[in-house]
Amino acid sequence: MDLSPYRACLIELAQASGEFIRPLFGQTGLAVETKADHTPVTAADRGAEELIRTMLAKQYPQHGIIGEEHGSDRPDAEFVWVLDPIDGTKSFITGVPLWGTLIALLHNGQPVLGCIHQPILGQLMIGDGHSTTLNDRPVQTRKTTQLAASTLLTSDPFNFSNRMGSGSNEFLAQAKLVRTWGDCYGYLLVASGHADIMIDPIMNPWDIAALVPVIRGAGGVITDWKGGQPYPADATVAAATPELHAAVIAGLQS
Repeated sequence: MDLSPYRACLIELAQASGEFIRPLFGQTGLAVETKADHTPVTAADRGAEELIRTMLAKQYPQHGIIGEEHGSDRPDAEFVWVLDPIDGTKSFITGVPLWGTLIALLHNGQPVLGCIHQPILGQLMIGDGHSTTLNDRPVQTRKTTQLAASTLLTSDPFNFSNRMGSGSNEFLAQAKLVRTWGDCYGYLLVASGHADIMIDPIMNPWDIAALVPVIRGAGGVITDWKGGQPYPADATVAAATPELHAAVIAGLQS
């Protein structure tokens, strides 16, 4: 399947949404609301998704859309776009640029194309499951195979310990370095060879879809918490190498 027209569209969507979001980042007066799931949302989240939806309706009116802020439209279509306008809103509202816009394309229910866009840092990562680029330059995961030599990232240590239980600190202590450079930016760091492991114990479809082709395209491994299919799943584990991924899954299950 030729993904080049969709890739061009993906770039347009990322650039347009980035231009919308960029002036709103760092505004201390930006209103923050709390959604029913107790997560924050702003006009930047909602407005960016509305913009992307409008652009897609003009270019691919037959395609479906699944979005975090505005729900689903034709989610059973052959081609479906999955949108998370600001993945990492908690970072966004505190002025930390470790967030990004996630846009993915599903074909028959599986992610075939995805991007992570960080418009403040000027980073656009695109993956198709076979290759991944960062600002048009190919990237690859690191060659790390040992947990003791790894840099491990997670979005929220409380979510991690709540899911894993009393063994969470023992597991994390096995890594060389542990940091909370999380949300989608953690996956960007793994795919670009700056970190080795990214673990998210709480995920939604719009959080995951774009990450699958990005990590796989960079040579990494991404699955659910138990080593199964990552999309859709309620928790995700990404690692730089198969050996490292196997060690992480074994550690989580033990």
